[in-house]
Amino acid sequence: MSHLAHTHSAVIRLRQLARTAVPAMLPAMLISMLLASSARAQAGLTGTLIITNKQPSTATLVDVASGRTLATLPTGHGPHEIVITRDGRTAVVTDYGTGPQPGSTLTVIDIANRRVARTISLGDNRRPHGIVLLPGDSIAAVTVEANRAVLLVRLATGEIARTVLTNQAGSHMVGVTADGTRGWTGDIGSNTVSELDLVRGVALRTVSVPAQPEAINVTPDGKEVWVGSNATGKVSVVDAGTGQVSTAAEGFGWPYRVLFSPDNRTVLLPDLRGESLRFLDRATRKELGRLDLPGKAPQGIFFEPAGRYAFLSFSSAGVVAVVDVNARRVVREIPAGDTPDGVVFTTFRPATP
Repeated sequence: MSHLAHTHSAVIRLRQLARTAVPAMLPAMLISMLLASSARAQAGLTGTLIITNKQPSTATLVDVASGRTLATLPTGHGPHEIVITRDGRTAVVTDYGTGPQPGSTLTVIDIANRRVARTISLGDNRRPHGIVLLPGDSIAAVTVEANRAVLLVRLATGEIARTVLTNQAGSHMVGVTADGTRGWTGDIGSNTVSELDLVRGVALRTVSVPAQPEAINVTPDGKEVWVGSNATGKVSVVDAGTGQVSTAAEGFGWPYRVLFSPDNRTVLLPDLRGESLRFLDRATRKELGRLDLPGKAPQGIFFEPAGRYAFLSFSSAGVVAVVDVNARRVVREIPAGDTPDGVVFTTFRPATP
């Protein structure tokens, strides 16, 4: 066969290969491109996670970029919730306790120096759980479930500036308006939410909601209070003006937390017993999607400032997942210690030990 014939035959084979192999490769190529894009975006995601670990009573500091544990710090007994100051340098943990042993302290963490800065005793106040920092970050609003109250605690001194009684059983979580003047508690044992005047230190009213309300959050404008019912699997919305209650979503096993995106357009709802993360449009309440998480026990959740990613603790897996909110998928898992629950993120990175 001539050289020209050999060349013509090779060209025909290449064309045939292009018609068969290239289309078959396209899905894999697209997946590879998407993964590469996500990896490039994550490469710019730097900062520090601080995670509470219930059973060992610790808090873990993790470098997000490398996944490296920077420190494991002791807390009070049975740490649950955690908040972080706006400068990203201090975190405060509620030490709820476990089983018959109630906690009665807050643990203040110095992130820059990777150490416990102080432990605040709450005296006879037991079972601190929900916590929100008021504007200025000097005072924390903390539920004390056993005392049916919310405490306003000065973090610098540990002084209890005010005790606001709810007089409702199981005031477990708290949401606060952006201006810090109103608080709302989910009262698990009373099947109510309580509105509190944090300035005057008085309860204003209670509103009946579906049974065992735990998860609670207040929209930034203060007009809506979103509440998750452990017993009914419903997520309700209380109109803060009228007290009217409506259903936003249902079919949950245990709607564990309610988190609004930084732009206030999307609501993220971890379902602990239903083993999923659900995404709702806040304005229309339409479900945007659901991320199934079998065997993971999703619990605490926190957004990074840009709102593209959320960090979600998997209690049964000992990791924190990085969730791409737009794609609604887990793009990475970061080791987080035993039984992780509360989680916060800061772009601040302490010096490497």
